[in-house]
Amino acid sequence: MSQTEPTVDFNADFSEPAASARPWAEVAELLSSSEMFWLSTVRADGRPHVVPLPTVWLDGALHFCTGSREQKAVNLRSNAHCVLSTGSNHFREGLDVVVEGSAVRVIDRAQLERLAALWKSKLDWDFDVAEDAFRDPQSPSGDVLVFGVAPVKVLAFGKSPYSQTRYRFGA
Repeated sequence: MSQTEPTVDFNADFSEPAASARPWAEVAELLSSSEMFWLSTVRADGRPHVVPLPTVWLDGALHFCTGSREQKAVNLRSNAHCVLSTGSNHFREGLDVVVEGSAVRVIDRAQLERLAALWKSKLDWDFDVAEDAFRDPQSPSGDVLVFGVAPVKVLAFGKSPYSQTRYRFGA
C-alpha cells in the first residue's frame, strides 16, 4: 500500500463561492493526526455496521485492528469494502473526511512491527507482534487482526467556507 498523489475534483455545486479545494496535504495530515475514526462495514444480510475505533495512517493507508470474532472482522471476511470517516462534530468549523476502500489483512511481520511502534507512539497502546497479527498482552481473547485500507476515493468536506472535494486514487 503506497501513497500516491490523488486526482482532485472540487465540487463547486456543493461549495460556497469563496471556497476552493482543500490541498491533499491538509487532508493527509488530518488522516495522520486523527486518533478516532468511524468504520462502516456491511453485514452478510446487507445491514450496516458502524463502530468508532482508533487508526493509524502509514504508507498511504489507514490501519485498524480488531478481534477475529468481532462483528467488523466477520463482516470484512465476506465483504472487504468499507468506509472510514473522521473530522469535526462542529457545524461551522473543521474538516470532515470520508475514506472509501477495501480492508486488506496485514500479515507481513516487518509491517506489523512498524504498525505496533506507531500504535505505541501515537496512542500509547502496547501490542506484541505475533506471526501474522498483533497480540494484546492485556486481552485473553488471543490474536488481534490488523487491516489496512488504501483509499480509492476520499471526500473532504470543509467548513467556513463550506467546500466539497473528491480525491481519487489509482487508474
